[in-house]
Order: sequence, then structure tokens, then C-alpha cells
Amino acid sequence: MRGYFGIGVQGISKAGNLGAVMRTAHAFGASFVYTVGAHHKALNIDTTDTSKTLKHLPHYQWDSVDDMRLPQGCTLVGVELCARSIEMPSFRHPQAAAYILGPEHGSLSPEMQDLCTYIVKIPTKFCINVSLAAALTLYDRTLCLGGYPERPLKPGGPDLAALEEWRQLRSRGN
Repeated sequence: MRGYFGIGVQGISKAGNLGAVMRTAHAFGASFVYTVGAHHKALNIDTTDTSKTLKHLPHYQWDSVDDMRLPQGCTLVGVELCARSIEMPSFRHPQAAAYILGPEHGSLSPEMQDLCTYIVKIPTKFCINVSLAAALTLYDRTLCLGGYPERPLKPGGPDLAALEEWRQLRSRGN
């Protein structure tokens, strides 16, 4: 997969949730993780971040939206249920992106939403846990940009001969 991504949370207050977001980011190959206006106690992150993400990825901690600095050319994508949200299954993820999720008991601030080039929503009936939302977002990014062949039309896995042919074409750069 080409490009890079980071993922962060605004106003997070539970260290366990932040640890789970960080571990998920690490597992999906994030380039960085970040927080904006976090209120957690960092001592307990390792309870859920068993991969020790902070030893492997940069972690940026900004006190406010105004302090936030993303790499040049990095598209900010909010994950939020709001009027301007695009349903995630209809969204094409940018090559270079930073995803931002809201806190456990709230939403992305209006200031943060204004900074977002896109806001996407996971098609659920109501809000889900922030760490689960992070996992679903990064999984969707992997499906969208990971270079996988189209899914078969019938239930089950792909035709193995067709899959091998696709892999060979991909390895030759076609």
C-alpha cells in the first residue's frame, strides 16, 4: 500500500481506549499517532497497548486544535456522525491522511470539524466505542487502498487460480 497515515483522538479521557487505538494503529501500519486536548492518565496505556506502540511510532500530543501540526500534503479526515459525514463504504481514502476521532462521551469540536477536508461515518445506528471506530476506519482504509482484488460475487473466497494470476500481474507492476 502506498502513502502513509496517522490516527488520533481529540479529548480522549480513558487511557485504556487510547492504548487500544494506539495498538490498532500499530497493527495496521500507521506512521504516527496523536492526541489533541487529551485528558487521560498515560500511566495505564500499556494495559491495552500490549504492542508498546510508543517504542515504534511517533506520538504527538497537542494541547489544542490550534497547536496541531500535520505533515504538508496530509489530508485530515474526521470520523464523526454529523450532517456532512460521508458513509465510509462510499469514501475513497486519501493516500496521505490523518484520521481524527472524537472523545468517548462527545463529538469532534466544531473547530476540528472545520479543519477536516472530509468527515466520514461508520454506518451504525448509534455511536460505538472510539477504539472500535478506529479499528473499523483503518480496516476500511486497508480494503480501499491495500491493493486487494475485488471480492467474488458468490459467497466464499476467490477462485485460487484467478487469485494467483492476479498476484503475478501485481508483482510485475500491472
